[in-house]
This record gives sequence, structure tokens and C-alpha cells, in this order.
Amino acid sequence: MTKDVLLALADEASISEKNMAAEDQKDETPESQSDSDASAVATAPEPAEMGRKGLLGRKVGMTQVFDEDGTVVPVTVIEAGPCTVLLSRSAERDGYDAIQVGYRDKPRRLASRSVRGQVVKLDSKRAKKRSHAGVEMVAKADCEPQRFVREFRGETKARVGQKITVAVFEGCDAVDVIGVSKGRGTAGVMKRHGFSGQRASHGVKKVHRHQGGTGMCQSPGRLFKGKKMAGRFGNERSTMRNLRLVDIDSDRNLLVVRGAVPGPNGGYVVVRQTNKVKRSGGVGTPTTKKKGAK
Repeated sequence: MTKDVLLALADEASISEKNMAAEDQKDETPESQSDSDASAVATAPEPAEMGRKGLLGRKVGMTQVFDEDGTVVPVTVIEAGPCTVLLSRSAERDGYDAIQVGYRDKPRRLASRSVRGQVVKLDSKRAKKRSHAGVEMVAKADCEPQRFVREFRGETKARVGQKITVAVFEGCDAVDVIGVSKGRGTAGVMKRHGFSGQRASHGVKKVHRHQGGTGMCQSPGRLFKGKKMAGRFGNERSTMRNLRLVDIDSDRNLLVVRGAVPGPNGGYVVVRQTNKVKRSGGVGTPTTKKKGAK
């Protein structure tokens, strides 16, 4: 599959998503909001400034591109952002500095009232009592409920309501991509851990793919925790570090990174500026084998 096909798929996915969101909001009225609470909603069109840059997105698929010298580079296309800043945490109030961002709008009919109240000001008895008591209301993003919400720790100048786009990665050489690997159900030790299994000779009686003996001596007389055995394979948080950032498409909100990314096509991922120490070959440079290694 070529890069142009993946870009076309990303365009079609974004168009269909916008159409579905428009249909869901036709018969829905906006949440009630008084004029006195309008000041609690913060909107800021200027780009956000972050310490360690981060963004939410979803995996589109893999393709390949060619370098200037004609070398084939396997890449993964990620549709990242735009993300809305939903909440800002401070060390004085919460004990740490962070921002909470959301990705992709969720129809209000699928969101509970508590989830809607996190992004827009709702009229309630408790809110009225707090306003009469002079309690300062927390700023709201004034947007739709979000499907994918995560926090990025660290000092930042981003304010609630700001939009973060792929432009935040301008100047970055490599990124870390966090996702959930594909779930493969219950698997044996050969598939899950790469065990070689038992011998294929006639002496082995129908246990060619078994693990073998796991017992220990009288001391300690037990198995240590973490023993590699059969069990659930996949469906775990996985981080691919120091992936070279090949291209940024601000018009389509796409990131092109070198290598594979955990999870299926369409799965949600977190993209962050890498904090890994640079290697001798530079950021994102693949490790080369030693001379004579097989």
C-alpha cells in the first residue's frame, strides 16, 4: 500500500467522522450556560507552548518512502490532533504541573452528564451554591466530550481551550509512540516467549510444543515470580522509543515516523518528544550490527 493510498484513507476517515458528528448534533441543543459563567470558559487561538511536547492520535497504517539516495524507509502514518486542552493542573492546587488533553469528539448522546460537565459549564444546584459562596469556578474548554483523554506532565504555558496540532513537533528529530499492542488471546510458550519446544523425535509423546519441566530443587521448593509460561499474549501497553520523525503534514494533521507502532490500524496512540539519550549515529538512527555478526 503506497503513501498516497494511506493519505486518501486518512482523508476519508476524517470526512466521515465530521459527517457523523454533524448528524449527532442536529437534534441536540447546546448545554445551558449563563452569562456570569462565560468568563470561566477560556479560549486561546495562539499555539500552545509545551516543555516535552506531546499529542494524541490514532494509527492509520504502514507504508514506505524513499530517501534522497533511494533507500527504502518503512514508515507508519499517524493522524495526530488537533487536541483540545481540557484541564490545567498546577503544583499549588494539585501537587504537580500537567495538562489534560482530549482527542476526537464524542456524541453527547454517548456521554454521561459527568463527562459533559468536564468540558462545558452545566447548571446544577451544587454549581449555584458554589457560585453564591464566592468559590472560583474551574475554567472549561467549552467543546464536545472527547473519546481519548490523557495527561501530559510538566510545566507548560498552554491554557484551557487551546488547540494543539502537529505543528508543535516542528524541530523535533525523534518521538516516542505509546499504544496498546494487538491482543492475541491465550498463547503457548513457543508463540508468547519464543521457546524452541521439545524435541521432534519419536521419544517425545505428543508434547512437542509444551514448556517442559518447571520444578526446582527442595530449596527453594517453589517457582519464582515472573516465570515465563503460557498465558495471555498482547493487549498490553507498549512504547516504541526514539522513532525518527520523517515528515509532518500540517494540512492533514499527519505524522510520518520511521518503523512500526504498537496496535492495530485505527488504534489510539500517544506521541511524545523522545527523552532518550542520543546515540553516536544521531537521534532515530537504527542500530547497526557489528562486523562479523550473523
